[in-house]
Amino acid sequence: MLGSASGILFGLIALSVPIAAVVGILAFVLAWLYSPMPLYLAAGDIFWTNSIDFILIAVPLFILMGEVLLRAGIAERMYNALTHWISWLPGGLMHSNIGASTLFAATSGSSIATAATVGTVAMPQIDKNGYNPRLFMGTLAAGGTLGILIPPSINMIVYALLTDTSVPKLYLAGFLPGFLLALLFMLTVALACIIRPAWGGQPEKSSWRARIACLPDLLPPLGIFLVVVGSIYAGIATPTEAASLGVVASLGLAAWTGTLNITMLRLALESTMRTTAMVMLIVFAAIFLNFVLAVVGLTDLLSAFINGLGLSPMQTMIVIVVAFMFLGCFMEAFSLLLIATPLLAPIVAGLGFDLIWFGILMMLMLETALITPPIGVNLYVIQGVRGRGSINDVIIGALPFLLALIAMIALLLIFPQIALWLPDTFG
Repeated sequence: MLGSASGILFGLIALSVPIAAVVGILAFVLAWLYSPMPLYLAAGDIFWTNSIDFILIAVPLFILMGEVLLRAGIAERMYNALTHWISWLPGGLMHSNIGASTLFAATSGSSIATAATVGTVAMPQIDKNGYNPRLFMGTLAAGGTLGILIPPSINMIVYALLTDTSVPKLYLAGFLPGFLLALLFMLTVALACIIRPAWGGQPEKSSWRARIACLPDLLPPLGIFLVVVGSIYAGIATPTEAASLGVVASLGLAAWTGTLNITMLRLALESTMRTTAMVMLIVFAAIFLNFVLAVVGLTDLLSAFINGLGLSPMQTMIVIVVAFMFLGCFMEAFSLLLIATPLLAPIVAGLGFDLIWFGILMMLMLETALITPPIGVNLYVIQGVRGRGSINDVIIGALPFLLALIAMIALLLIFPQIALWLPDTFG
């Protein structure tokens, strides 16, 4: 059964079938081959029951919030402000790339949106200031991955739905690993530019007067973050209600900056509807696949196979991490989340690991998939923003940051309290 499922999955992916269709076809074929009951009759009820789940409303709201912030020019002003504060470090504006990605990740909830937004703003600086193009683009691709780890995160909402875990606890768990990973990325840049000073480009000069003057441009993303995440932990709003507050706040910022108009709003809504339709179709197909896997016993079969290896719980986790990173080379991160979570979560829970901790580990593994060739989406996003040259430059530039991600995964395996301290203290 495992062989059939794997063959169907990778065969359809190799044929470039859209991932929602891959997941749906896999579910129906497995049901037809291995179930004595016509499971397709349950599809309508499963789709309806899950489509009215209140938590899912947060997904289009977070997407809309990011779209409005993107079109309001908040990111550009934020990036320019960061250049005054952290560009003195070895590597100059490459630290601004990481810092801007961190701040925008705390408002957008999407890695692709983070990479595209910061990349669009930062890309002209390569030639202007003489940076090493590969390392510079690597910071943009890697910085974008923070969008699914630092709250609010759309991927965390979907993980919570699939594993019946708490979104607020997942958000708390993501804080320390997210900011620690950003520091690891910045350390990677600093070390590279200390070893090769020419990669750091022309140093940016600033004054304390300029730094103080640009502080207001850092307030909007921080304000959105406080509205969204602060309202959750203050007990004022659920994650879905907090997402709606974020939309209202982003519209208010757009109006305040004079960028809110009918055209901008129409473009933001159109983009939100397209993205939401794609995400929801994949989600519902994955939920039906989860149902089929449980009924035909594939989840139990995989669990028995892993238990039969005779490995310790930590050894089993290492095997899961290595397998996940291998799959990340061939599958898009969000699709991997939806397919792997239902299979792995019961096994991980059975080994005695906390599913909140595993959720953060899952986000880190998904981040590696975002910058791992040949399918790493962020690599293509940055190459698309660049619009010239070879994607090999982006791939090579992202490799040092892939090592930083692997180091962060190792730290989380060795010290699980990095993720669990905040949920245990305040959850």
